[in-house]
Amino acid sequence: MFPRRPLAAWLARARGGGLLGLLANQCRFVTGLRVRRAQQIAQLYSRLYSESSRCVLLGRLWRRLRGRPGHASALMAALSGVFVWDEERIQEEELQRSINEMKKLEEVSSIFQSSGVECHPPEPKSQTEGNEDLKDKEQPWEMVMDKKHFRLWRRPIAGTHLYQYRVFGTYTDVTPRQFFNVQLDTEYRKKWDALVIKLEVIERDSVSGSEVLHWVTHFPYPMYSRDYVYVRRYSVDQENNVMVLVSRAVDHPSVPESPEFVRVRSYESQMVIRPHKSFDENGFDYLLTYSDNPQTVFPRYCVSWMVSSGMPDFLEKLHTATLKAKNMEIRVKDYISAKPLEVSSEAKATVQASERKSEGSCGPARIEYA
Repeated sequence: MFPRRPLAAWLARARGGGLLGLLANQCRFVTGLRVRRAQQIAQLYSRLYSESSRCVLLGRLWRRLRGRPGHASALMAALSGVFVWDEERIQEEELQRSINEMKKLEEVSSIFQSSGVECHPPEPKSQTEGNEDLKDKEQPWEMVMDKKHFRLWRRPIAGTHLYQYRVFGTYTDVTPRQFFNVQLDTEYRKKWDALVIKLEVIERDSVSGSEVLHWVTHFPYPMYSRDYVYVRRYSVDQENNVMVLVSRAVDHPSVPESPEFVRVRSYESQMVIRPHKSFDENGFDYLLTYSDNPQTVFPRYCVSWMVSSGMPDFLEKLHTATLKAKNMEIRVKDYISAKPLEVSSEAKATVQASERKSEGSCGPARIEYA
């Protein structure tokens, strides 16, 4: 005979309107079991395999399970504490697109000479889908600021209340190498940028030289401080005399959200520098394209005003910091002279066959000083 009391109690709760609640509890129970099982599997693999081996294994699982409902591979990667570089590293195509945008602006030779006629930057043409081209044409650039050494534009991002911003400017009193290195040196930025609360490199990719960083910054009162987790990659093309730095937001399992800060999940930045002569002679043009979603409740015009005023202020701080590094001979890491890491056979296995490593791309390893 089976005991009737538990069954009778269950039926009584079901008749009392709690059937959906019982089903929800059962689902939570099953989900909890599966999560604990996944954690146990992850701990087992952590003991059996090195971190590089886990990266290779999870990269293969990611590609195999990608596109299936639930994207289970993302959950496995998070539970295993491994960042899947195959999906998140910045590709050569992203770097080249930024350089192409600079070339298009350079074709407009009268951009700083036309004083009475408003000059819009040429519309970028994506190579992915024609729909994106149409969106770009429907959203023209609007001049926001016209100064002696730079111009600032903005345009709405389709489907959002946000703007994308673009700055094209010139400096003649510092070298491209100094300006570029000051941007990349996280330790020096903690000294010249008073808004920085935390800025550190979380992980580096030995294949492409990409880095994942965690950046926490003050926001104007009374807003909470924001934190960014983003991947960045830089390239120095000696032959074509150009430097590029691309950054975009990512998720990293070792940096969960903190209740102390507001996580910014939508963030992109591309900086291209074109020396007037060489990397070590004063004078260069730069193109900065930027967008993010600061997760504020303020109206669109307030956010636009903050970004429009904050971006020139940041560039001026960056320029001043470069001048100080030059005049006071502050030791700044020389990323241009850095040599890329030697790529192991395991690391090579994580690279997609379609990716081609550029000769001009420099990694962050074995950094010298300038």
